[in-house]
Amino acid sequence: MNREKLAQELLFHIRLGEDSSIEFKAVVCAEQRVASPDKDKMAHEIAAFANSQGGRIVLGVEDRTRNVIGIADEMVGKVEEWIVTISQQAINPPVNLETRLLQLPDQAGNLKTVVYVEIPRSIMVHASKGRYYQRVGSTKQEMKPEVLMRLFQQRSQSRLIRFDETLVPGTTLQDIDRSLVKRFLRHDTPESDQLRKLHLSATEDGETGLSLSGTLLLTQNPTQWLGNAYIQCVYYSGAERDANDQLDAADFTGPLDQQINDAFEFVRKNMRIGAVKKVGRQDLPQYDLGAVFEAIVNAVAHRDYSMTGRRIRLHMFFDRLELYSPGALPNSLSLDGLMENTVTRNETIVNLLSRYYNAREEAGRQALIERRGEGVPKIIKASEALSGKRPEYRLIDDDELLLTIYAANKEALGR
Repeated sequence: MNREKLAQELLFHIRLGEDSSIEFKAVVCAEQRVASPDKDKMAHEIAAFANSQGGRIVLGVEDRTRNVIGIADEMVGKVEEWIVTISQQAINPPVNLETRLLQLPDQAGNLKTVVYVEIPRSIMVHASKGRYYQRVGSTKQEMKPEVLMRLFQQRSQSRLIRFDETLVPGTTLQDIDRSLVKRFLRHDTPESDQLRKLHLSATEDGETGLSLSGTLLLTQNPTQWLGNAYIQCVYYSGAERDANDQLDAADFTGPLDQQINDAFEFVRKNMRIGAVKKVGRQDLPQYDLGAVFEAIVNAVAHRDYSMTGRRIRLHMFFDRLELYSPGALPNSLSLDGLMENTVTRNETIVNLLSRYYNAREEAGRQALIERRGEGVPKIIKASEALSGKRPEYRLIDDDELLLTIYAANKEALGR
């Protein structure tokens, strides 16, 4: 919606007053900071909208008088930064919101600057100051235990419904890229039925759109709705994260299969190829590419997409490759059990990647994912055979899984 239409719509709502979808807040600034509204109360408002059907907050309008008082020009940027910081630091998990600067006329017809905040309905349940609120009419109310339990069930955080099958708010079936959906469709069944049966689409409260799986597989840029659903790749010449040693970096934000291939090519491009002489020259790659491919596939397929503020990180150093995947190990799986057991966090994603996508030649198989539990053993055995050092899995703060694969060296090959 353009600014003019949005301003007209807001003026209409200001005349009518607050309701379940919109909140007005006057802003008082003192000593170059926001003195009012209270930060914690604002966090409650944002969380309440996210836990309900979403909503909008207009900063610079008095709620009781409905007067547009605006925000001083020199404070507009600080007010915008203030509200974004609250959404990211005072709410757990953080809420992604959008802000826009608008000018609305006051009662005398003078244009005043306001900050417009749009909060989408979330696929998670958010707490502010350890409490859970929802929007009821024009007010926020703390949720009773039975209401909170029902909301957790609906939003799948209780895992009664698979998280990757839940509706991503703001998506529609029109967001599907036709080139990406072709592989899933048959000519003898209506497309809507096929999308629903494959859990690529979802319906909640009468709203139909893409599921988490559908958003990740059927759109060219899933980060438009899922801000951290991408792979960050960085190549350092040294052994530590030092900006002065950074030689290459890229963020891969496409559909999941493209993210996997792009990250794989990043490693292939940047890893060194040495040589040793036995009976003639023998090339020595830093990493077993089949193991690297397997590791990237596992990270994408099994990461916890309910975690905000976390993305997959693939960092290359001269002596090792580190791959960070958001989320602790699923269910009761332990680090010791990775070699013997396989537990799937994102059942729908794994199922679709195994049925409809082909692997690269380096994987040594046809399907992008195999479901025999051989992935982790392959990563460990192939990498250890090349470098002489066993790869390591480690949990970081119980909410991130780190895989370290050590680079090969000439001594390892000549042993």
